[in-house]
Amino acid sequence: MLTRKQKELFDYLKDYMTNNQISPSFEEMKLAVNLKSKSGIHRLITSLEQRGFIKRLKHRARAMEIVEKVSNNGDYSSESINIPLIGTIAAGEAIEAIENANDFISIPTSMTSPNAKYFGLKVKGLSMIDEGIFDGDIAVIRKTNNVENGKIAAVLTHDNEVTLKTIKFSKDKVILIPANQSYKSKEYKSGEIQVQGTLSGIIRKYI
Repeated sequence: MLTRKQKELFDYLKDYMTNNQISPSFEEMKLAVNLKSKSGIHRLITSLEQRGFIKRLKHRARAMEIVEKVSNNGDYSSESINIPLIGTIAAGEAIEAIENANDFISIPTSMTSPNAKYFGLKVKGLSMIDEGIFDGDIAVIRKTNNVENGKIAAVLTHDNEVTLKTIKFSKDKVILIPANQSYKSKEYKSGEIQVQGTLSGIIRKYI
């Protein structure tokens, strides 16, 4: 489900791209949906991409594709797959992740890559809000034990707790960095943490 502003922007994008064969500028989008800043448009675009409704084309200015489909009853939907939803992940203090193989969540296939495995974790806390990750979101995690420096990852600490942070490697240390000035970075020895996967996208449910 899209918010009112997300749907408003999405409908505008479809109409504009149908008529012009190119996506509108951020300034045009800002005026079309009556927002005060381009940063607000950036957040809407990012959320539409994370939900699989659009796809931004790399290395091309003002280039994106509409990838969603509309079902027969008029609801917006996209091709999707089910992935296991495994407990809760902390975006704040690390908390223990409770595994429950009976729970699943549907995600757009545009958020996945072939031959990769994914799982979902429910976010608890506000330490990653500057990255657009909020309490109650579902973090879609690509299962891997390797992560590039500076990427957001789900990390298991030596206390058997899981947290979602930007990860930075420094010699024999691993630094977990929040995206909220109210929280502090934490340092671990390399053997004290284990990467569970990298962030592939965020699913947000609206009631």
